[in-house]
Amino acid sequence: MRKSDQSPPPQGALRCQSARPGRRTSRSAFADLPPQPDDPLLGFAPYVHRAPRRNSITPDRQRAFIAALAATGIVTQAARSIGASLEALYRLRHQPGAEQFSEAWDRAIDRGIARLEDCALERAIMGEERPIVRGGEVIGTWRQHDNKLLMFLLRQRRPQRWYSEAGSFASLRPGHPVYERLRREWLGEDGQSEAEVLAEIDAMIMEMAARKDENERLLADWADEDAARG
Repeated sequence: MRKSDQSPPPQGALRCQSARPGRRTSRSAFADLPPQPDDPLLGFAPYVHRAPRRNSITPDRQRAFIAALAATGIVTQAARSIGASLEALYRLRHQPGAEQFSEAWDRAIDRGIARLEDCALERAIMGEERPIVRGGEVIGTWRQHDNKLLMFLLRQRRPQRWYSEAGSFASLRPGHPVYERLRREWLGEDGQSEAEVLAEIDAMIMEMAARKDENERLLADWADEDAARG
């Protein structure tokens, strides 16, 4: 590595947390900026030791742990940042009087997971640059898009359009507990006849199967377009 490549990252840049060079190209290997001191996340009432010892996890260390956890989303890294063991932190979390520390822990994890979701969304939209190798030499690159990841995110964020219940409901038949529960509920709501209820259930299943087929067709079209570009 040239000396010029070792300059520190600009202020506000993400910092790599991975010790393996091969993973340093992934944004998920980077930590986000920690929350500011006045962030509500750090406004919890920390656990106060009755007889603190030299290695006790003091209120300041608890807030530093929560800040690091919000930045990384990884408990082991946050624990390492304050020099505490996982055993001590989990033991502290379950102490009477540490309820707010425990709640802040969960909220910090949520922030870290949100960062990973953003990384996954960026990867799904932007794709990954892959090398084109010929004769042992890289002659160019192409961008690969992960359609499975894209569909997963669409189903999570737009379930009303992209999530297909067909995989789990298409097998429903008379006698299946879920089928019978739906039949009882619909019969009790508006006094429909059993034949009408069964017809509505069948129509619902057919609609879900058609939606599943349409989503699979779109995926196949996208895959063909990626292959043509590659």
